[in-house]
Parts: sequence; C-alpha cells; structure tokens
Amino acid sequence: MTLNTIDRPITETPVKGGTVTWACAPGFPPSIIFPFTPPERFGTRNLLEFQILMYRPLFFFGTHGRPEVDYDLSIGEPPEWSEDGLTVTVTVKPWKWSNGETICADNVLFWVNMMAVKGERYGEYVPGCFPDNLVSYGKLAEDKVYFTFDKVYSKRWVLMNQLSTITPMPKAWDRTADGPSDASFGLENVAAVYDFLMGENGGVIEEDNSDRVHWADSPVWSVVSGPWRLKSYTMEGVVTFVPNEHYSGPNKAHLDEFRQIPFMSDGEEYQKLLEGPEGPDNIQVGYLPLSFSTEPTDDPTKGGPNPLSENYTLVPQAAFCIRYIPLNYNNPTVAGKMLAQTYIRQAMQHTLDQDRAARDIYHGYAYRQDGPVPRYPVSDLVSPTLQGGPVLPFDPDRARELLEANGWDTSTTPAICVNPGEGPGQAGAGIPGGTRLSFSLRYAEGRPALTRVMEQFRDDALKAGIELRLQEVYGSILVAEDAPCVVGPDSPCLWELSTWGGGWVYHYPSGEILFKTDAGGNFGHYTDPKADELIARTLTSDDLGALHEYQDYIAEQVPVIFIPNFSLRLFEVANNLRGFEPINPFGMISPENWYYVEKGN
Repeated sequence: MTLNTIDRPITETPVKGGTVTWACAPGFPPSIIFPFTPPERFGTRNLLEFQILMYRPLFFFGTHGRPEVDYDLSIGEPPEWSEDGLTVTVTVKPWKWSNGETICADNVLFWVNMMAVKGERYGEYVPGCFPDNLVSYGKLAEDKVYFTFDKVYSKRWVLMNQLSTITPMPKAWDRTADGPSDASFGLENVAAVYDFLMGENGGVIEEDNSDRVHWADSPVWSVVSGPWRLKSYTMEGVVTFVPNEHYSGPNKAHLDEFRQIPFMSDGEEYQKLLEGPEGPDNIQVGYLPLSFSTEPTDDPTKGGPNPLSENYTLVPQAAFCIRYIPLNYNNPTVAGKMLAQTYIRQAMQHTLDQDRAARDIYHGYAYRQDGPVPRYPVSDLVSPTLQGGPVLPFDPDRARELLEANGWDTSTTPAICVNPGEGPGQAGAGIPGGTRLSFSLRYAEGRPALTRVMEQFRDDALKAGIELRLQEVYGSILVAEDAPCVVGPDSPCLWELSTWGGGWVYHYPSGEILFKTDAGGNFGHYTDPKADELIARTLTSDDLGALHEYQDYIAEQVPVIFIPNFSLRLFEVANNLRGFEPINPFGMISPENWYYVEKGN
C-alpha cells in the first residue's frame, strides 16, 4: 500500500526525539567527507545522503517534490541579474557555522577559488564552464558576491548547473599544513590548502574506514553549516549523526540521532526488514529490493502491493535522473578502438532489452531510458523524437546486420573482424583482422536485479556476435577503480564497460557534465566535436529546440549504453514515521523533517 495522508487520522501526536536507522545500499559506504568531491567518488551516496546533511550548498534543490530551487533552505538569496545579462549578484544569508562564524561572501569565494585552481579534481567541473567562463568575480560586501560571465548564458542554466556547484567553505578550512592561509582571497595558496584538506579527509581510492573513524573528531570536519553534525563513523561503517545545535536554517531536527548502517547485499537488508522496525538495531527507513517486490505496479512512480505493509509504508523514490553503462574510450587496447566505433555501440544498444527488464526484472518499477534526458517527472524537456519511441530499439538481428556491414563475421561467437581498415564496410581504425568482438563488463555486486539485467544483456548480445565477459565487483571499489582515467605510468586505464547500476541525477539536463570533452562526469572520456557544439547551444539558449537536437544526437551516437531507469529506491518507511514525503526529485534526503507519532494514531 502506498503512503496516503487522507487515510490517516486528522490528529496525530508527534513524538520529540528518537533515532532513525537508515539502510545503506550495498557496496557504497560514505567514502569522502570533503564536499569538493573528486570524480571517482562523485555520486548520490556521498553528496546527497551524507555531505549535504552537514555542509549546505549555496542553493538547495527539490524540496516539496518539485524540481526547482528551494530558497527557504538555500544559503543564497535569489540571484539578481544585470540588464546586459552578463553579471549575476548573490546575497548570502547571515546563517552561522557551528563554530559561531557567520557564513559570508568569503566562504563562497573560497570555493570558487578552489574550483579555479583544482577544478579537474572536482566531479562536476566542466572545462570552459564555471568558473572558466567568468571574466571576473569577487566580493561586493561581506554578504554579497558577483560573477561576470564572458557572454550571455541561459539564466536557468547558470542557476541550475553553475551556481549549483558552490558549497560555501568556512574560514576554519582555509589552512595548509603550516597553518592558516588566504585561499578565500587569492589563488596562490589554493593548491596547498586543497592538499591539506584532502589529507584530513584521508584516502579516496582505498576502501578502508581507518581514516573515516577520525572524521567526527576532526577540528576541520566538525565545523558544519547544515542541520546535522557527525557523531561517529565506526570501523564497521556505521555512521551516526546528531543535530547541529547551531543550525541557522529552518526545519531544525526533531530526532535525537540519525544512523546509517551498511549492508553487503540486498538480501541481507531485506532479511533485516523482515524483523520489523522495532529495536535499537532494526531499520526504520530501508528499501524493498526490486528483486523482492511480490507484485508488479502499473506506474513506476507509485508503489504497488507491499509485502512489508504490516510494519512499513512503500514510497518509491522517483528521481530526475538517467541510468547507463559508461564505456572507456581511453582504454589503450583494441577494446578502446572498438568502443570508438559508433556502429559497435549502436549494435550493443540494440541488444539490451529494456522493456523486458522493466517488466520481468523490475516488476514495472522501471521504464525505458533511450537518451540523455529523464522521462520522469514528465516534462517538455524530452524531444518529440524520443517521446515517439527509441531510436535504437531492442533488435539483435539489426545489431548483427550492423556488424556484418562493417567487416565482422557473425557466424562465429564472438564475431571476428574479417575486413580491417578505415574505409566503407571496414571495421575501423586500430582494429586488426582476426580481432574478436569481446568486452569486459564489470558491475556492482550484491544487487540481484542488476545482475539479472547484466546476464540478460550478455545472453542477448551473444546472439548478435558480441561477447560480454561479466564480473561482479564490490560497488565502492568498482567506482574507484573504473574511474575516469588517462593512460600513464601509474594508470593503465584498462577497464572497458562498467556500471554501478546508476547514472546521473540532473538539475537541468543540458549534458555538459556528462558528454562534453574532458568534463568531470564524462567517465569514459567520450569526445565528439558535434556533440560539444550541440551542448554549447543548450547553455546559451532557453529554446527547447536546442535541448531536443542535442539529445536526439546523443541517442543516435550512444556514447554510453542506456539501461532501464528505475526508482533510486523503493523506500520502506516505518508506519509511525512522518515527514518523509514528498520525495526530493534530485535525491537529497532531509531527516531533519522526520518525526515519530504515537502508536495508535
């Protein structure tokens, strides 16, 4: 049964305090606390379910279930634009850091200066975009900053995809190993400050909690602006938050504690849910693994029959996101040369049966994802072409025809290159005769539904002559090892296809973060001059035609393999817990809004 407020009694008695325990998705413990998050750790788990509880961004998005800015919860006031459309001014609210300092313009400029120097180490940085596209920026008053751009851009894009990258950082973080510094005022010492803060964070690649257990006691990370502060992080990966008593914003926490506990698999988490929400080690907010849903739903945004309805309410988390399998174009072997061929990518997309997966594996809680713009929530952002159906529908026969027309013998498995070269009807640059059409595909372990999708993909691809060699990998290790890479002495860059079952949650789906050359979220280093040109048009125009043309091109070029999109989670929420809805469409969570009511109400 779905959460339905009209079925509840009109009067309920809230309970002050209490603890909520949250079940983490398997394979993804919080791995970085420093909100200037590098590409290899840039994801929902770190940013939207961990860091944002402590460190508030300049602009907060998605409250009340709407894909817009929530200015009540934002540190920044609504932006003010100059008449020529080149300069935007932002006033900073006089909220407090937990050490008593007032959040100010310098805290904003501290972040922007770090972007200017260390942008390539931030997961949402795009070369040529913020702050590279600024002519100047600076402080107008203690509570006011300005940014002057090199040309007129879409105001919506600037707000949703540029200013959204800023998280003010306190003066207490502006220091090097030698002591206090001045990265808030200039660029000279930014690199040293960054090195100090990353040292305080600890290892990024290693999956080890020995550094993380010190975060709660750190004089750096204990200075917070959000409604929560970190109480502890154990060697077992249990994270406990308590309210930040100095939080200045609205919606102060009702709960005494918010705990996040790790699981190794969906099955382990489901068994814990079966015990119910009562008890200090039990779960009050978990998730129903898609492979454990008992009956299908006819609407992926609404809950169907809930096998745990005695104790929990089912709340789907439909997010403004896409899901895909990244491809490594920087792989130095023949695999990288094959992935560079559009027809091979198209053939692979033709062999992924999204409709079957959505129906039979995800029980209706998923839907097709045919291009780079989310289909839900429903909007006019999806191009008319893609609203009419997929550009590359499931069709293994068509996949085989594409391969045969480009120099592959598909009578053997896997197919063999029999016509090498770069001319018409030939396999393409760097693919020698005799090459077998075979790829390694690594995916996150512990998620049965994802495993079934990958196994189905493998079996159907083989029908067209494409071999996919599957390997399960612990999720957090997977995203760290199969990260954006450039070949070098310490970086063999050998991964081929890799998926954590996720993709990207957008603010505005203009695409520069994912598919522009050298962008931080461009995990596989895809590069295409025409794609860059089409993306650039979406940044300077509010005309939806530009967005539609860009997405049609990406859908046809398939720089990634699009996979079925599904709810981030099917949340199971204890029946006496309130304030959980509406769901944030961008993936943020707000446990400060949650509270218990007395049983029987």
